[in-house]
Amino acid sequence: METGGDRPGFDEFLLKLGRLNYAWTNTESLLIHFIAGLAKCDKETATIVFLTLNTSRARLDLVERLAKLPRVGDAERDAVLTLTRDMTRLAGLRNRYNHCIYAFDPENGSTRTIMMRIADRKKDIRVGESHLLDAAALSEIEETLAGLAELNTRFWAVARRHGYPI
Repeated sequence: METGGDRPGFDEFLLKLGRLNYAWTNTESLLIHFIAGLAKCDKETATIVFLTLNTSRARLDLVERLAKLPRVGDAERDAVLTLTRDMTRLAGLRNRYNHCIYAFDPENGSTRTIMMRIADRKKDIRVGESHLLDAAALSEIEETLAGLAELNTRFWAVARRHGYPI
C-alpha cells in the first residue's frame, strides 16, 4: 500500500475502516431488539441495558445467555446463537484494526499494523504482532463489510420472525 505524499493507499484504507466501524456499530445496535425480545422488556429498557454494557463482547454474552433461558424455544435459540456466533467471528478484523498502531516504512512506503495486545501462551508471551496493509488487507475488509451487511439482514429477519420490539 503506497504511503508517500498524501498516502492515497492509506487514505483508502481509512475510508474502508470507517465503513467497517459504521457497519459494525449499526449491526451491534440491533442487539437492543434482541435484548428487548429475549428479556421480555420494552426497547427503552433494553437500550439502557445495552448502553450500560460497554463492550461488544458483554452485549453478545448477554444476548447469548438470554437465548439459553429455558423459556426460549429451540428454533429461536438456535437462530439467535447462530447470529451471535457469526457476529463474534466478524469482530476479529474490526478488533485488529481498532486496537493497533500503524507503522509507516519510509524506505519502501509500506504501512503495517502493530497489535496493542499481549498474547499469553503456555510458556511465553507474544507482543507486537504485525500485519501488512496491502491489497489483501483491503480485500479482507471488503469481505467483512459484505459479511456484516448480510448479517444485519439476518438479524432483522430473526427479530421480525420472533416478534421482538422493533
